[in-house]
Amino acid sequence: MPYLIDGHNLIAHLPDISLDDPNDEARLVNKLKGFAARTRKKCTVIFDHGLPGGSSSMSTRGVTVVFAAAQHSSADDLIKRRIGAIKDAPNWTLVSSDREVLNHARSRRMKQMTSVHFAQLLNRRGALEETRGEEIHPSVSPEEVDELFDAFGGEPDG
Repeated sequence: MPYLIDGHNLIAHLPDISLDDPNDEARLVNKLKGFAARTRKKCTVIFDHGLPGGSSSMSTRGVTVVFAAAQHSSADDLIKRRIGAIKDAPNWTLVSSDREVLNHARSRRMKQMTSVHFAQLLNRRGALEETRGEEIHPSVSPEEVDELFDAFGGEPDG
C-alpha cells in the first residue's frame, strides 16, 4: 500500500523538523527513505513552492519527491489531481490533515491518515518497532549498487 503525503502539512506535526528550517524538505525526505526501507512501502511526497516544480532529484526507488510549481499550483491542488489519476486509489493511503484533500481522497475510497498519526509512526522509538521480533535482512539490488557507484564514482569490484 503506497502513501501519498502532503509534505509541509506533515512537517508541521514533526517535533524534530521545523517549517522554518531551510532544509526541512530534505530532512523529511530522509525520514521517509528510512520509513520506506523499513516498511517496504513506497511514498510519494508533494511539497508546495517548487522552482520550477515537478519531480525532484531527491527521489529514490522508495520515495518520489514532487514540488508544486511555485506560481501555478499548490501541493493541495497537485495532490487532488494525483488522487483523481490514481487507478487503484483504494490501495493507497493519503497522509494529510487538510479536510478538503482528505474528503477528496474519501470520495475515491482512498485510505486516509492524519499527519499527526503518520508523524507518530515516523518518530517511533527505535525506528524499527514495527518489525520487533523479526530478523531484518536488508537487501540491495544490483541496480541500486550501480546507482550508488554512479552517484559516488568508482567501479564495483569483480
